[in-house]
Amino acid sequence: MTAVLSRPGEGPREAARQAPPVGVPPDEAVMARAGGENFPVASRVLPRSVREDLLAIYGFARLVDQLGDDAPGDRLAHLAWLEAELDRAYEDRATHPVMVRLTATLQRRALPRQPFVDLIEANRMDQRVSRYPTFADLLGYCSRSANPVGRLVLVVLGASTPRREQLSDQVCTGLQLVEHAQDVGEDARRGRIYLPQEDLRRFGCPEGDLLEPVASPALRAVVAFQAARARTFLDAGALLAGSLPGRARLAVAGFAGGGLAALDAMERADFDVLSTRCHPSRAGVARRLTEVLAASRRAR
Repeated sequence: MTAVLSRPGEGPREAARQAPPVGVPPDEAVMARAGGENFPVASRVLPRSVREDLLAIYGFARLVDQLGDDAPGDRLAHLAWLEAELDRAYEDRATHPVMVRLTATLQRRALPRQPFVDLIEANRMDQRVSRYPTFADLLGYCSRSANPVGRLVLVVLGASTPRREQLSDQVCTGLQLVEHAQDVGEDARRGRIYLPQEDLRRFGCPEGDLLEPVASPALRAVVAFQAARARTFLDAGALLAGSLPGRARLAVAGFAGGGLAALDAMERADFDVLSTRCHPSRAGVARRLTEVLAASRRAR
């Protein structure tokens, strides 16, 4: 259990209100997840100070997801605690180790608060919304669940401009669509469906198909359709990488390349994302990274 100490001018009752609710995951569990999913690519090519700040941001994103997906009890209350903890981090008063780590990054990089709030709001949406009628509705969710991370990364890289933010939003949305396709079964078992309802109807795919051990032909058609959409969004990765210098270009190409390689893995599995773990190989990521880098040079 994390110890919570009173600060000068702060009574024990106030300190107790800052204590994490029961079910908030410990630092080790959060950061273990934050170290996966795309981060290893950046960690090998970026300066140590940048790596540390990116890991702090990813740690926050994973903490939000774990509270919204797995925490026992009142998840909205957990998320409210986290937003209050975010405010304390901006005041250098955070108590959870993940948020204490983030505090140093907030101070060093002068990161804006809104992207962090958007990530929390996306998980609040997950508690209230389990279906998305149209693709436009799903894009609205992605604008909170994925795009804020890319915008924070640009700030850490010292490369944030309106044009780069636009391109980053496309890449992050593409990566979110990839994740949704990979996790169709897991999400459905949680009661959530991130495949637009209009697309399920278009391909004649009943929701029950998402809970089967093997993907039906109809579900494979829906996933293939979403994968094609994701590719168009990830194409912005070459333009974004081409606008960046040196190691930042390589890191961004790695993010986009990882998403494209995951789509390749789905295609090899004939889009059966229920019985097959459609995650890319290192060789597949390296090949796609090289292709994105080549395209980024042409785009400059």
